[in-house]
Amino acid sequence: MSEHRSDRSAAPAGDDLLKSAEVARLLRVHPKQVYRLLEQGLPARRVGSEWRFLRDEVLAWSAGRGGAAPPTPPAPQVAPLAQPAAGASAAPPPLLAANGDLVIEALLTRLRTEKKPLVGFVQADRGAAFHLLAAREVLLAGFHGEAPPTHVAAARLARVHLVRRQVGLAHAGPTLASVRDLAGRRLATRAPTAGVRAHFERALAAAGVTLDALHATATVVDSHREGVCAVLRAEADAALTTSAWAARVGLRFLPIAEEPYDLVLYAEHLGAREAVAVCEVAQSAAFREALASLAGYDPAGAGSIRYDFEDAPM
Repeated sequence: MSEHRSDRSAAPAGDDLLKSAEVARLLRVHPKQVYRLLEQGLPARRVGSEWRFLRDEVLAWSAGRGGAAPPTPPAPQVAPLAQPAAGASAAPPPLLAANGDLVIEALLTRLRTEKKPLVGFVQADRGAAFHLLAAREVLLAGFHGEAPPTHVAAARLARVHLVRRQVGLAHAGPTLASVRDLAGRRLATRAPTAGVRAHFERALAAAGVTLDALHATATVVDSHREGVCAVLRAEADAALTTSAWAARVGLRFLPIAEEPYDLVLYAEHLGAREAVAVCEVAQSAAFREALASLAGYDPAGAGSIRYDFEDAPM
């Protein structure tokens, strides 16, 4: 993408800029096609979390490509097939690598309900998911706990925000007032590559607690589901998970942090039909309503797309 797209100071007033739907009408293309045209060089500026366009720049760019696209758009119920931009690689398989967070369950359910192009699910914690993305074995990867890198090698990444969520400890039996109360209790924890593990370690350090013995005897589970199930089966007294999962199975919950939960993908693959479908669902009112009904979830800004992760905090 050209550098001027991230230059907020150079952007004209919002009233002078077109929205993506207006650009689609101007160029006589389906609105979904604007995602692809961005990757092919369509001039744009970001205003907040959305793209905006100058009419004269759009027309000049279109004329330089031999005019506007044909006037007949794809059928509205079918997302257009993406063609890679010059120098871009073909999109990986339509797979999403993530942990078992309920936001992913809600997203995949909405894709199916709305008859969008489907995305397959690969169970993986944050570290493993990003490794699969870097190897281009999946189209999307769940990322949380800290800001993801902006690039893999020279390839730029994009981030699709889904939700802010509470993470902490689901437990049965006596209430946990703080992480100090974990002494002597059995813990279902996550691998060091899991994002929630980093929050837990920080909470222990902030409380001045060293629980090496707790980690030495803890059971490492692969997902939030397995963690809460271990508590329900009385195999653990507490599990590192989200408030949404604790509420789903009726466990008590001690919050220790809040974090954004996002999907990352290569920017060059934003035009892939499955990526377009994910963005459309994430931006929908139905998806946000589904998230608002889950404990500890804040759906504000769901579906917003970011590139300069450090410069534009969620």
